[in-house]
Amino acid sequence: MMKRVFFAALWALLGGLSTMILVAVVHLGNRPDLQPWHAVHLDAEFSADSAVSDMNGYLAIEDRLFRQLEQGIVDRLPSAEQMSLSRYHRGSLTDPGRWDRNWNRTFEFAAVEPVAGVLLLHGMSDAPYSLRALGQQLNENNAWVLGLRLPGHGTLPSGLIRVTWEDMAAAVRLAMRHLREQLGDKPLFIIGYSTGGALAVEYAMAQIDGNDQLPAVERIVLISPAIGVTRMAALAVWQDRIGRWLGVDALLWNSIQPEYNSFKYNSFAINAGAQVFRLTTALQKRLKRASANGSLVRFPPVLTFQSVVDATVSTPALFTGLYNYLTNAGNELVFFDINRHAGVGSLLINDPLKRMQALMAPTGTKYRLSLVTNENPRSRRVAVTAYEDGKRLAPPLLLPWRWPEDVYSLSHIALSFPEDDPYYGNSVSAVNPGISLGNITPRGERGLIWIPANEVLRLRWNPFYPYLEQRVMAFLSLKKNTRQSELSP
Repeated sequence: MMKRVFFAALWALLGGLSTMILVAVVHLGNRPDLQPWHAVHLDAEFSADSAVSDMNGYLAIEDRLFRQLEQGIVDRLPSAEQMSLSRYHRGSLTDPGRWDRNWNRTFEFAAVEPVAGVLLLHGMSDAPYSLRALGQQLNENNAWVLGLRLPGHGTLPSGLIRVTWEDMAAAVRLAMRHLREQLGDKPLFIIGYSTGGALAVEYAMAQIDGNDQLPAVERIVLISPAIGVTRMAALAVWQDRIGRWLGVDALLWNSIQPEYNSFKYNSFAINAGAQVFRLTTALQKRLKRASANGSLVRFPPVLTFQSVVDATVSTPALFTGLYNYLTNAGNELVFFDINRHAGVGSLLINDPLKRMQALMAPTGTKYRLSLVTNENPRSRRVAVTAYEDGKRLAPPLLLPWRWPEDVYSLSHIALSFPEDDPYYGNSVSAVNPGISLGNITPRGERGLIWIPANEVLRLRWNPFYPYLEQRVMAFLSLKKNTRQSELSP
């Protein structure tokens, strides 16, 4: 009887799995066709196994990689794909080559008399451009800045099919050694956005785990960091494996989109999500182990900026997966609330802040939490309130910035871009030689254009970026050169 039950369950499982695969394959038949940038493999990419010992070697690999991109894709682009908004069509409005420099590539801002070195780490599917504005401001304040292009990025979306988080972590180690060579005994900092934030934490944990050969990172800044992702991300591993087993390339992709963004992939490989899941899972294990043995006291002070609503990473994981472990002094978590101006609340499906209030700086925690929100429901002006050990530290501090009338929240991709950013900002800039993605507002019937409506609606710039910039400069003990835009509300 038990044998019959076992085989019945086994056949039911296999039948269910076969049905799921069949449904998936049929569903994929309705998706857009894969293009060369989804299939072509550039074999010059850096990996953890590359025989490279310094940044010069890394940049030599990067040079070869971008030559392969030009020769294999741009020079051979079929006429049918030569659209005015394709980043791979030379001379198009989104051709990265239109800019004064290709911000998909590693950049380095040297300083004559540097006071510190800063490594900038972008997010998954992103490019060094995502932290360009912050990097330039850091450099103006005498920091030597290295904006690293992580392996798999800046070229073709297909670069994310094979890359691993270990490849990216190896590149981070190489970059930190380079900064140490340039800066001597000057302090080194890491600023990480999204997956770059997870890589910054991984680097600090590698030091704690006993890798004494790594240059010390003295402080870390995280922006919308990927400390945790949903459990559904674990299924991405299996979709990727099934796609490889069946030889169905479309199964290797979570989304297949036109590539109209100069400095970010619109298409997203399943493996990219799987690597973020692997990285965050590994981090949780190491943080728990370090917390148990007391070594987490050596974790460097960390300042984090996060929107209370984020469709890409888990916001509660910042508490449960990082900050509640920290016992050292000097850690702070800055949350940007939703716009609570009267009338906006009636549009909300739910209030994300209410779901997190039980997690926010409870009694016994060692970090400070600052909440940036409306001064009151009748005002679009914002104030910041600080909490520590479950108590409010002082009355709210009024800030000189307001919520724009048509903005109801920040987004995962918005925090690191100022309103005047030439590409993702809210106005047309003379610095931008092509199209601006920050203020596209096409109107018409749905289903007609190939730019997804949810991408058009997603905020790409931060109305409170000057506050973020000021806090970063103070946290890293760098003198702040004030922007004109900060002088008035």
